[in-house]
Amino acid sequence: MTYLASRLFGTPLLIHRPKLDVILSVIGQRLGVADVPALAPMELAAVQRAAAVTAPQGVAVIPIHGSLVKRSLGMQAASGLTSYGEIAAMLEAALTDPQVSGILLDVDSPGGEASGSFELARRVREAAAIKPVWAVANDAAYSAAYAIASSATRLLVTETAGVGSIGVIALHVDQSARDAKDGYRYSAITAGTRKNDYSPHEPLSDTARSELQTEVDRLYAIFTEHVAQMRGLDAEAVRATDAGLYFGANAVGQGLADGVQTCEATLLEFQQFLISRNRPPSRVRGVIRTETATPEKETPMNEEQDIPEALAPEMIGADQAAVLVAQARHDTRREVTQSAQAIAELCLLAGCPERAAGFIAAGKTQADVRRALIDARAAKSDVTDIRSTITAEAGTEAIHRPETSPIVTAVKKLNRKE
Repeated sequence: MTYLASRLFGTPLLIHRPKLDVILSVIGQRLGVADVPALAPMELAAVQRAAAVTAPQGVAVIPIHGSLVKRSLGMQAASGLTSYGEIAAMLEAALTDPQVSGILLDVDSPGGEASGSFELARRVREAAAIKPVWAVANDAAYSAAYAIASSATRLLVTETAGVGSIGVIALHVDQSARDAKDGYRYSAITAGTRKNDYSPHEPLSDTARSELQTEVDRLYAIFTEHVAQMRGLDAEAVRATDAGLYFGANAVGQGLADGVQTCEATLLEFQQFLISRNRPPSRVRGVIRTETATPEKETPMNEEQDIPEALAPEMIGADQAAVLVAQARHDTRREVTQSAQAIAELCLLAGCPERAAGFIAAGKTQADVRRALIDARAAKSDVTDIRSTITAEAGTEAIHRPETSPIVTAVKKLNRKE
């Protein structure tokens, strides 16, 4: 109990004040610091209760329940404590588990100790760069718990949930009057004038009060800056909350949360997000036809080939360009225009498939691409994979007439075969 008292009094806490009063009501009489009636067993069980959440496949649910401490020292089972070390260990396990695609923080906590809270909160944001990390206030994410929850890339609240209490509190118990009433008088022999600061057996000195206030202010600055950075808010707007509590839609309106929905709905949305994010590229089977200097041939696609999710400039190579053409023809789920298809086919037939994605990304028209390919062909006469029937005698007018272009002719022929 002495150890627990040292972590409650004379040190800054990131905890919702009503929860602090609950803790004092439970242990106050045993500590001899307050005549506060203890909670009945049923009430205490309600304070400690943590609802179980069933995680869908691919999602690791990390419970952040009860009062938060840096080290629980084995007291969590009896006192409803959760340590930052436990949460960090679960986070690391989820990050290294190949079966886990995303992490959901299930938060129902009034907060707790300042020590260790921001280190864990920053680790949550670092983890989000490796695997998606969402959080849901179910039903409370106050103070230190909110510092952690706000570090997730998406934070939801249930309809009855609250977030906030972005503040710092420190208590000092002066029981010198009670000591005198009970006939006790404590004398501290010290070396160093401030060694006896925060003693519960003496009134708080002005120097000790000023020092404690300075530390509270320092932690408050760290807290508000952290929330501002994590939530993309102005630091002054965070300070303007004055450590207040915000519930449901009001929390969203303040920018402290992203939406209102149940934990179950959040899990479903998260799972669908992960499925969409991790969906493997579509696969097709078919035949890619190419026009070359040799007689027409068909290249069977007997093996399944991956189709990229989007037309990215880094797509290069004949095989990738061939797949790009197949995507345009066969995958109706992709929003690939006829123009993009034609550009890809032109580049494929011209023997420079690596240029297709660049043309498409640059927004080039078919005419632009056709002209660029013909100009490139004229400047590089040693290319033999596509042989042009255009001659110098035909003149520039013939070169730029679409009906005389061998590339256009090849595309038309390919379309007729389809």
